[in-house]
Amino acid sequence: MVDQDIGVADNYLIVDARGLMPPEPLERALEALNRLEPGQRLLLLLEQKPFPLYSILERNGYGHSTRMDEEGTFHVEVWPVK
Repeated sequence: MVDQDIGVADNYLIVDARGLMPPEPLERALEALNRLEPGQRLLLLLEQKPFPLYSILERNGYGHSTRMDEEGTFHVEVWPVK
């Protein structure tokens, strides 16, 4: 599947899920995790913190950090800790 909202840059798989209605941002994040290559991280661009995603990541061996930029976009970085 080719997804125009998923890109790759500097060892990051980037998913821009801004403007999508729940649960689509969560679904896209989980789909992208399955596409990660060794050494690659996921970067999600969202309009709000993905609280349901955090527990899923922790249960499945992923670390994460979140920051909000000056425009109000949340940048969620995800990486495997296994």
